[in-house]
Amino acid sequence: MQIEEQKSLKNFNTFGIDCQASFFVSVSSVKDLKSILSSEKNKPFFVLGGGSNILLTKDIEAMVLHINLKGISVISENDFEIIIEAQGGENWHDFVHYCIGHNWGGIENLSLIPGNVGTAPIQNIGAYGVELKDVFESCQTIHKTTLKEKTFTLEECQFGYRDSIFKNAEKGNYIITSVQFRLTKKNHKLKTSYGAIQQELEKRNVEKPTIQAISEAVIAIRESKLPNPKVLGNSGSFFKNPVISLADFNQFRHNFPEAPFYEVSSTEFKIPAGWLIEKAGFKGQRFGDAGVHKNQALVLVNYGNAQGAEIWELAIKIQEKVKDLFGIYIEPEVTVI
Repeated sequence: MQIEEQKSLKNFNTFGIDCQASFFVSVSSVKDLKSILSSEKNKPFFVLGGGSNILLTKDIEAMVLHINLKGISVISENDFEIIIEAQGGENWHDFVHYCIGHNWGGIENLSLIPGNVGTAPIQNIGAYGVELKDVFESCQTIHKTTLKEKTFTLEECQFGYRDSIFKNAEKGNYIITSVQFRLTKKNHKLKTSYGAIQQELEKRNVEKPTIQAISEAVIAIRESKLPNPKVLGNSGSFFKNPVISLADFNQFRHNFPEAPFYEVSSTEFKIPAGWLIEKAGFKGQRFGDAGVHKNQALVLVNYGNAQGAEIWELAIKIQEKVKDLFGIYIEPEVTVI
């Protein structure tokens, strides 16, 4: 375990922003993590996973802890279900692929989401009608100050739409070291009605979907819309889809009857932020090396040498225009540092 100084984080965030860390260390065991938290306790810490959900707008004047814990293991199973544990540093899509390869169902709709397992609960990642909370069993954590280990159950995580206790009451207090998932071994509950999954399955002549077929359909859809961050810097969806009240929804539908929407409940409705951004005229627009992707207006991109502050400036411009046109505030899904 080596502590580096003035370390470039360009290769540790999917936007490819070249910010510096005052100190940087990659930890590959819980023992090493506790050791560095104890020995360097006088320094501020910044926890970094896969770097897929952050926008760096400045250098990090702290000890950057790169969580590189690896391993996947079976905790328990019966004829119908299995509880599997993945360490926090495992790549999320690789983990999904591993589960599908063993015919364990429940996370196939979450294929190709960037990032690591350890950061997935913080955001309660979701896509195509499935959220992490739907398969979440528990997660193991370490308190950054006391070094005490704590297990958070599903209820204790207080999951919401792209939200959890780790973004609110316990923000910055815990480091997630591993996550346990409850997956199906048979009689998989397939979800194909959200988005373009059914159309993609029909295009592939799939009449009886499997978890493998759904995963392949989701990957195809995502690849058609979302740029590969290794080719074009991005963090996937930059904004959350706004959820509005019934009164606001009725007014919105009156003004924009053609707008797509999803009913969350009898009193709440979700509006696709990508549609709002596209109608505001930003899709495919470029401002220096910062821009909005040509295939998906939800995705802000770094065309090469954009600074994080430039991308954030563009995000604010988009927020203001959408609010002005539609009366709806769109909140960033990405954590801005």
